[in-house]
Amino acid sequence: MNFYSLNNKAPQVSFKDAVINGIAPDRGLYFPEKIEALPPSFFERIEELSNQEIAFNAIHQFVGDEIPNNHLREILDHVLDFEFPVIEIEENVGTLELFHGPTMAFKDVGARFMAHCLGYFSHGQQNEVTVLVATSGDTGGAVANGFLGVKGVNVVILYPSGKVSDIQERQLTTLGQNITALEVDGTFDDCQKMVKTAFLDENLLEAMQLTSANSINVARWLPQLFYFLFAYKQAKSNGKEIVFSVPSGNFGNICAGLVAQKLGMPVKHFVAATNVNDTVPEFMKTGTYNPKPSTATISNAMDVGDPSNFIRIRHLFQNDLEKLAAHFSSYTFTDSETKNVMKQIYDQYNYVADPHGAVGYLGLKQYLSENKNCYGIFLETAHPVKFLDIVEETIDTTLTLPPQIQKVMSSEKKSIKISEYDELKSFLLKTK
Repeated sequence: MNFYSLNNKAPQVSFKDAVINGIAPDRGLYFPEKIEALPPSFFERIEELSNQEIAFNAIHQFVGDEIPNNHLREILDHVLDFEFPVIEIEENVGTLELFHGPTMAFKDVGARFMAHCLGYFSHGQQNEVTVLVATSGDTGGAVANGFLGVKGVNVVILYPSGKVSDIQERQLTTLGQNITALEVDGTFDDCQKMVKTAFLDENLLEAMQLTSANSINVARWLPQLFYFLFAYKQAKSNGKEIVFSVPSGNFGNICAGLVAQKLGMPVKHFVAATNVNDTVPEFMKTGTYNPKPSTATISNAMDVGDPSNFIRIRHLFQNDLEKLAAHFSSYTFTDSETKNVMKQIYDQYNYVADPHGAVGYLGLKQYLSENKNCYGIFLETAHPVKFLDIVEETIDTTLTLPPQIQKVMSSEKKSIKISEYDELKSFLLKTK
């Protein structure tokens, strides 16, 4: 399997090179040259398969022979060592809980898969690889945990100062070893811009090997399709058409779900639910893509004004808005609406939703109001304790901290403050 740049001005590369490069030389995102549907029999008997077997069948065509089958299966055993349950909330509505991994966020799957792939590719290499990643919340902690101690790989994480939760910040600033956190005076978009600038800096690229662990990297992006298949396996028996509602920021997660649909997964529709950062909902109304500066909200991991992966979604549907709209809708919601529905879900169903999951629930309910005979699944992308102050204040309840969170709360934060790209470049050159 080869991967090509969506800017179409760079050579095609293997899966290995796409993972190591992160982004193409022409600044385009890599995309697989083809997506072959799995046989109908796979979905007919999916409930008979383990999660690891489902994942192997789904990802194998993209990895090809770059990683031997036995080693790929070992990677998947390490990556998928926790549960992905669909929890019934109300009639015809369930939530897919993606927070049972080590950092209690959905990004544990992609981050761990990429870390194992890069570790495999780096084995025996003399030159170290530096993973450069921007985070608006959970990516940093998941990447830090996934790559911690991986030989031959250094990780540098940029995050916006004061715009991630206390727990999120501790998860990416307290590990040490091969993990360094850079605290940026700015927004997530500023962090992401610095990362993209680094990948275009010829002087920097001549001095060191850089790759990205954001969802722009194919090894971070594609494995996210696994848990849509796991959810389908659990919801298939109800006999109704399935709708997924995905709280969306950089749009890699929902894009992976659409790839699962291209693989043949029977699903009626996808809803991208956003906070007030409404670039994509506005595009779906107007057909004009107009990125804007991001706005800070209580669902901070979705505070993205120019989502990188939306170009992949458009490409999946040949940049045809009508074709896209047949499979994909996008709605925007305010912090006030988010808090109100968090309280409603808790009061009516005794379920604690985090702000991102609550936005997903709102999007699902809006779609189901006009599409009655469906089974809807909204994604709970992070454990509610990661947004402790907001959740406890909103539902007026004290939450118990899980062991994974207790461990980081007593650790010392270590970060380096920067405000300009030149400071990032200087730091990277000093560490090469």
